[in-house]
Amino acid sequence: MAYDYDMIEKLKLKIAESKNIVFFGGAGVSTESGIPDFRSESGLYSALKRFYARPEELLSHSFFIKRPEVFFEYYRESLVHQGAKPNAAHLALARLEYAGKLKAVVTQNIDGLHQSAGSKTVYELHGSILDNYCMACKKRYTLEFVMAAEGVPRCPCGGIVRPDVVLYEESLDWDVMMQAQGAIADADLVIVGGTSLAVYPAAGLLRGYDGELVLINKTPTTYDDFASMVFREPIGEVLGKAVS
Repeated sequence: MAYDYDMIEKLKLKIAESKNIVFFGGAGVSTESGIPDFRSESGLYSALKRFYARPEELLSHSFFIKRPEVFFEYYRESLVHQGAKPNAAHLALARLEYAGKLKAVVTQNIDGLHQSAGSKTVYELHGSILDNYCMACKKRYTLEFVMAAEGVPRCPCGGIVRPDVVLYEESLDWDVMMQAQGAIADADLVIVGGTSLAVYPAAGLLRGYDGELVLINKTPTTYDDFASMVFREPIGEVLGKAVS
């Protein structure tokens, strides 16, 4: 793939000049680790063919309550990818944080790969597959417990052990949202990657931000006109080149 190396050099310079960087990412960050976007056309086709329902229905709170056995079958097959490893984007962001440049990662992903790469300050807007709890007694469980269970995972108390992720029809964690919003408001550079900025309320976190904005996404977003730089190349390659 041909690159505009002048743009890469400009991004390097912006990063060098910035003291408070925040990264805001979506599914496109993890697809480079082999995790497919369940909202993509192929994800939709797979869900309809296998479960006769759209991903948004299968991952809704009401569907989870009514048909937990089907929910967990789809969840294990489509949202959990235990062999996935951090890619160049995750690793570059961890290096930026270690260098004191990056103050926070705000992510819509639930895979925990930012932490696996070494990032410490990560605001997971939609929760994490690594965190699970009993709906009855609130005891915490690992992902391994959920994956090893037959059918619907259950606590010894009898309660369903569910992933601590935000399902459709559920509200995002207010405290996490406020922390993420505060981090973005204080930033002197926000790098957005792997998201079309179409999923709300998460996408609304950029409203009111008037600092430097860099976008790295394969398709256009509603914020392209507000960005000082827009990259259409894979995010891992762009950040891998810009963060050395």
